[in-house]
Amino acid sequence: MRTIVKIIAVVALLCSAAQPGYAADDTKEHHIAIQVDQDDPAVMNLALNNVVNVLDMYQSKGQSVKIEVVAYGPGLRMLRDDTSPVKDRIKQLAALSFPSEVKFSACNITKTGMEKHEGHPVTIVPQAGLVPSGAMRLVELQEDGWSYLKP
Repeated sequence: MRTIVKIIAVVALLCSAAQPGYAADDTKEHHIAIQVDQDDPAVMNLALNNVVNVLDMYQSKGQSVKIEVVAYGPGLRMLRDDTSPVKDRIKQLAALSFPSEVKFSACNITKTGMEKHEGHPVTIVPQAGLVPSGAMRLVELQEDGWSYLKP
């Protein structure tokens, strides 16, 4: 009889693990890299909507998440202080993400190229930091086990 009870308990445990929304480890740390490589306000806003949705989902579960938005190529406009159509949203997200973390990374290769082409320094929004290469930053994050999103 005890063997049957044990088998039923194991089956019940396995069935609960198959339920949608089941998390085997609610303390798991989540890491998501989001790529922005287009000079399109709709894409930039979609990326920021992804950030908000991911934050909301994990915070509703009492979990934290680290998100890094990496902008390069034409997408660097998102993080330029003089041209960003979404800099107010970036400021809000950076301030409201605690206890999770939202980081914005700007490609220095792209920034240098823009400065050379335009003939003047390009300033990045204060919420962003420079990385040597945006594309390589995404590769590094994925090699470190981060999930990848491209809006």
